[in-house]
Amino acid sequence: MDLSTAAWRKASRSSGNGGNCVELARIDGTVAIRDSKNPHGPKLLITPQTLRDLTQTIKNA
Repeated sequence: MDLSTAAWRKASRSSGNGGNCVELARIDGTVAIRDSKNPHGPKLLITPQTLRDLTQTIKNA
């Protein structure tokens, strides 16, 4: 999947101090996730439902 035109969004709770953070982009019904410190590194591609499930699991942990 070509992510060259992806509009990446940093987490709203991210501080601007270069800490650990992820960025998300939505492309053609897929959610792409990357490490903000390594934007050219690997990306994780998941469905929007999987992202909802993941965030719910994290909230419940």
